[in-house]
Amino acid sequence: MASTMFSLASVTPSASISLQDNLKPKLKIGTSSQRAFPGKDFMKAKSNGRTTMAVAVNVSRFEGITMAPADPILGVSEAFKADTNELKLNLGVGAYRTEDLQPYVLNVVKKAENLILERGENKEYLPIEGLAAFNKVTAELLFGKDNPVLQQQRVATIQGLSGTGSLRIAAALIERYFPYSKILISSPTWGNHKNIFNDARVPWSEYRYYDPKTVGLDFAGMIEDIKAAPEGSFILLHGCAHNPTGIDPTPEQWKKIADVIQKKNHIPFFDVAYQGFASGSLDEDASSVRMFAARGMELLVAQSYSKNLGLYGERIGAINVLCSSADAATRVKSQLKRLARPMYSNPPIHGAKIVANVVGTPELFSEWKEEMEMMAGRIKSVRQKLYDSLSAKDKSGKNWSFILKQIGMFSFTGLDRAQSENMANKWHVYMTKDGRISLAGLSAAKCEYLADAIIDSYYNVS
Repeated sequence: MASTMFSLASVTPSASISLQDNLKPKLKIGTSSQRAFPGKDFMKAKSNGRTTMAVAVNVSRFEGITMAPADPILGVSEAFKADTNELKLNLGVGAYRTEDLQPYVLNVVKKAENLILERGENKEYLPIEGLAAFNKVTAELLFGKDNPVLQQQRVATIQGLSGTGSLRIAAALIERYFPYSKILISSPTWGNHKNIFNDARVPWSEYRYYDPKTVGLDFAGMIEDIKAAPEGSFILLHGCAHNPTGIDPTPEQWKKIADVIQKKNHIPFFDVAYQGFASGSLDEDASSVRMFAARGMELLVAQSYSKNLGLYGERIGAINVLCSSADAATRVKSQLKRLARPMYSNPPIHGAKIVANVVGTPELFSEWKEEMEMMAGRIKSVRQKLYDSLSAKDKSGKNWSFILKQIGMFSFTGLDRAQSENMANKWHVYMTKDGRISLAGLSAAKCEYLADAIIDSYYNVS
């Protein structure tokens, strides 16, 4: 800490002044007049017959750092925890809950962890690229075990710190080797996407995606914006269960999107955070990525196991880069490792071993698919019940069927910021301000209450 000293004459009380207001601008960071009196905050001295007192005032070298704004998603949970009302609902953070609204650890995860203990496996550092067994099974899960792109060794895969860390490594790759390219992201998109690309200094713009009039996909606007992007742009796509809208393109629309991207020589970049968790089928949720790969396109894919295996706190994911040749994939992997080394050196081992055990053991893999179907089924069930409750309670004739057309753990309600705030202030229902709710945090027993809150906010708050 830097410090300075002031001499205050011991005169009348009316002579006292505010040190903070009057003297702070005169302080110089990195200087100190306290050297002659180490460890002393005060000293007295005689000066012209008067007693003076010197005061050392410390000023932080971090004085210029401002307070960061609260995270818009994690801040929802903080507000929820502070609310003491028994009716409160947390529909902000995307984390699966049981019908009793409790966190859920998959049985297959417990079995995989027991295998690790039984084998007496160590906790040594992983290589920079992560656990080899994990990298193998995660690429197979994404592209399909017998996909030619894997047999031809054209995919560079390294373990990442869940979806966020995998996206961040890819953003660093773009910034370093495609310095004049920009990335297009959907409007709206997951709140952290913009943070990631801003932090990596990758310029971005948005393509139209959500149509508030239909509470559906603005497909024409999306295609128009991708066509208008400079040739060779990166196009960030949500592989399945678009966050925050829950609105996915149809298979036919995916083909048209691929047509435009291929014609413009763009590079598709998929964020796959919900494979198997959206539809309940691992293959169906990876169909968009596999279709692009089958066309011979080079692409990037970030994966996460937070949702489909419930490994939120293990921070386990991967970044995959599909290249046109094995030689290119080898070089790309070497640079991904080079980028990862100064960021976090090497990834954590525990979650990687869980995934490797689950996906690599036929019995556990089958059990996992059953549990995923159960979780996806519960979300589909509350989605249907919420629609039924809204339709029964809303006498205006409004069509709420858009809720059923959405997929995955989220639903875009169409509520604006003021209406979303009313949900929290009046009804104790916590959600993001863009109108997104996490159906994974909703129980069947709470659907009618939520429907009342939505109808009141929609019609009575403007």
